[in-house]
Amino acid sequence: MAFRRVVAVAAAAACGLAGGSVFFSAVPLGKQQQQQVVGKSSGDAPVPLPPSAAPPPGLLLLPSPANAASCPATAPGWLEKPNCGYWDDNWDRREPLALMNLKKKNEETGEEEDSSRLAHYKAKATRHIFLIRHSQYNTDGNSDKERILTKLGREQAELTGQRLASLGLKFDKIVHSSMTRATETTNIISKHLPGVKKSSTDLLREGAPIEPNPPSSHWKPEAVQYYEDGARIEAAFRNYIHRADVKQEEDSYEIYVCHANVIRYIVCRALQFPPEGWLRISLNNGSITHLVIRPSGKVALRLLGDTGFMPPEKITRS
Repeated sequence: MAFRRVVAVAAAAACGLAGGSVFFSAVPLGKQQQQQVVGKSSGDAPVPLPPSAAPPPGLLLLPSPANAASCPATAPGWLEKPNCGYWDDNWDRREPLALMNLKKKNEETGEEEDSSRLAHYKAKATRHIFLIRHSQYNTDGNSDKERILTKLGREQAELTGQRLASLGLKFDKIVHSSMTRATETTNIISKHLPGVKKSSTDLLREGAPIEPNPPSSHWKPEAVQYYEDGARIEAAFRNYIHRADVKQEEDSYEIYVCHANVIRYIVCRALQFPPEGWLRISLNNGSITHLVIRPSGKVALRLLGDTGFMPPEKITRS
């Protein structure tokens, strides 16, 4: 069957922190039209028309933005250059080949000893990261110490602890934000996970990770807050979110109790999504987010803000 019309397919890919590249392809389906798009060389490979040549009649081309050829780096200095939509295998700086000293040669043969040394740098275990948002708290408190869990918040923490215990996993540790609401949530959850060690850190405290895009109409912190909090929250990501150490033999199950902004930023960074999109995600109080980091460095999101274990009347987002 001969087709006389052209079907154009366009795909847009988000690129970097503030820009995007648009890729397009035009597929002429008529034989005569196809001959106008490509020519023949001495071999079998088609030769595309030069860029200056006008497209043949009926060929629909979608214009590419002026910045499509590059990914602008408009991010803060502590954030690395965007990867333009391609997965960066060395995102956590633990890719085995990157850890090896490739300049070290075998003195006798002059060949690199990659194969014999690579195994020493390969992770063997999978890390399961459970990110828990704190439960509902008193938002009228003037200081962190006054922002304690509400009665409903304590009930939510109990439900979250029961849910984690019901998974039947051998949790290795609980790391929590040093803020009051996260500490109280942790103390309730830990009652359902006896024997699991707890530790506190300032890195996971709530803050403004990076200016969101699109901007929020109701949440507009001062620019200095992004400057002060952003590097700290990025440090939390680098410190806690990475593939397993090469010495780790068994899979690990780790709980991190912190805050909505921190969790949303970590999810975007771990999946290599533009981190300024963090505010597009909404998380309930006491929710469970589950990231899986494979030995290869590949990352999967199994749960995002799960509160399906709570009765509807217990769910809040304050």
